[in-house]
Amino acid sequence: MSDQALMQLSEQVGEALLQQKATLTTAESCTGGWIAKVITDIAGSSAWFERGFVTYSNDAKQAMIGVLPETLLSYGAVSEQVVREMALGAMQAAEASFAIAVSGIAGPGGGSAEKPVGTVWFGFSAQNGKVTACRQCFSGDREAVRRQATAFALKTLAEDFLQIA
Repeated sequence: MSDQALMQLSEQVGEALLQQKATLTTAESCTGGWIAKVITDIAGSSAWFERGFVTYSNDAKQAMIGVLPETLLSYGAVSEQVVREMALGAMQAAEASFAIAVSGIAGPGGGSAEKPVGTVWFGFSAQNGKVTACRQCFSGDREAVRRQATAFALKTLAEDFLQIA
């Protein structure tokens, strides 16, 4: 997705959040804050985005957004269970209406047979109690994986939580 397309998607998400008088937070690992960057590229985004968390290490996931050590030990950082805890923990810590969480393997190293490079888990939560998680496998180099993950996260929030067609 091009920079312009990402910006348009971020604008649409922002407009929907404003209409709903809602806020968003992010808990990012492999995207390194890219989702927050795309969001804050939009003038006026402070009306619907107050903070995000870059929780690249397991320690940061535990200290900043309350991911349980047992969850990380049992399932690994790149897992459904961890992104669910990341989304819920970030939403609570930021007192936000919605949260996006991302943890994956952007490459070029770090992959395995079970979790190859390009594997990214996404977690989404809403104040109404809805929590979902899904896994995607992206191709390309590190930047391509991170860009695709950013686009997927915003698109999923828009369609599945904000009902933007």
